[in-house]
Amino acid sequence: MSQEKANINLTNWDIVGINPNDKNWSSGDIFCFWANNIQSLIGFSLIASLYLVYDLNILIVFISCILAGVLVAIFSNLLGNPSQKYGLPFPVILRVSFGLNGARYIGMLRGVVGLFMFGVQTFFISKSIGYLIRILVFNINDTVLEGYIFLIFLMGMDLIDWFSFITALILQFYLFKQGQNFIRLIINFSAWIVYIGLTVFIIVLAGENSKEIISAFKLSVSSQNFVSRENLLALINITGTLFAFFSIVILNIGDFSRYVKNSSEYSKGNFSLLINLIIFSFASIFIVLGADIVMAKQLLEVEQLLTNPTDIIGKIDNSFLTIVAIFFIIAASGSTNLIANYIPTQNSLLNFFPKSLDKSSSGLIIILLGLIFGGLWLPVLSQSGALSIIDTIGSFFGPIAGIIIADYYLINNKKYISKDIFSDLKSSTYFYSNGWQVKGIYSMIIGFIFAASTIWNVDLRFLQSFAWLIGAFVSYITYYLLASE
Repeated sequence: MSQEKANINLTNWDIVGINPNDKNWSSGDIFCFWANNIQSLIGFSLIASLYLVYDLNILIVFISCILAGVLVAIFSNLLGNPSQKYGLPFPVILRVSFGLNGARYIGMLRGVVGLFMFGVQTFFISKSIGYLIRILVFNINDTVLEGYIFLIFLMGMDLIDWFSFITALILQFYLFKQGQNFIRLIINFSAWIVYIGLTVFIIVLAGENSKEIISAFKLSVSSQNFVSRENLLALINITGTLFAFFSIVILNIGDFSRYVKNSSEYSKGNFSLLINLIIFSFASIFIVLGADIVMAKQLLEVEQLLTNPTDIIGKIDNSFLTIVAIFFIIAASGSTNLIANYIPTQNSLLNFFPKSLDKSSSGLIIILLGLIFGGLWLPVLSQSGALSIIDTIGSFFGPIAGIIIADYYLINNKKYISKDIFSDLKSSTYFYSNGWQVKGIYSMIIGFIFAASTIWNVDLRFLQSFAWLIGAFVSYITYYLLASE
């Protein structure tokens, strides 16, 4: 078999190394990348909950955010640098550590999670679209929604729900298939438009309530018993929770770092996550406290502080603010879906079927399977423990990361043989044992057992936030000991 013929079997022009002239992302683009990852409904609710609902010292939570951000930035640098240097996406980088065939299947572990979460996330995006449609229809004719056709439900969704869901799928497919420059535009636009939206929301909420909000904020800040055992435990737990929130993105950071100009820009961009955490933390606190004060003045009773943006919008009687906020939620949720689910899944599919798929065909597969997962979410998946299965699959991610780090920095001394990454000749460096790197597979399984035990073993569930780090550490050590022999 000739070298040229061998390369064809593993090559797809969408996953080969990026031309240096096309590596045009800067630290500002990576700033926007991280902004998108935190500017979601889940991100807002998580940050606000950590600060407010659990009645924790704001200083402790703030320091935890900084520590978690530093950890995320460090691991993102470690995992994204190989892709930045060689211009290769995450699933292709796996070929070096797991073998040409091993990378196909291990990459699809991330693809399966991405497919599932893409469908579920799209389902929730469609809810916002459906809400806008209902507002529009109601304002045109307030009796139309009482018609028989809108009272027919299929799999828990009515006509407007299904129309919104399919519209969300088609819109994402059209936008996300446009190429890296357009994706970069989406990420940047979404990041800045959401921050502008948060600013407007804060200004509207503040109005005549700024003094009360600042006063409430000051009451939440306390430096008493700062170094107490309770505070230190809280700091560790919150740091783990925030790291776990970002951990799924860290693994496939190479899908985006491949476009960055150089390692210096990439590193600066990763540490800009700290700026995003600071901005978003203060914005979420201000909005939650402000909303609570406004609702109290309007004599609206709530059992506890509301930390979900949709709950806040629903309680505040302001149609204009509601519509604007929904548009921002759609923008934020769509860009998060792009980064965390669509692109990683697409690259996993392209790596699994390099000869058969391109960006359009792989995108159609994602949309069709997203339709199934999203459509089944309400009647079946949300009630069947599917998320536990996804969490268990996610226990592979830390071990995979640990192996990549050990292999690139310690075993290969930051050097890959580019031509062999796309060669299935038996003499190629990464062919290993019929395309499988047994040491990598073994190390991953050992790390997975440790990581998954935090899910399976009730007595170890207090460590679940650290499952990614535990799995990464165990597999890192195991792989180094095996591969350095």
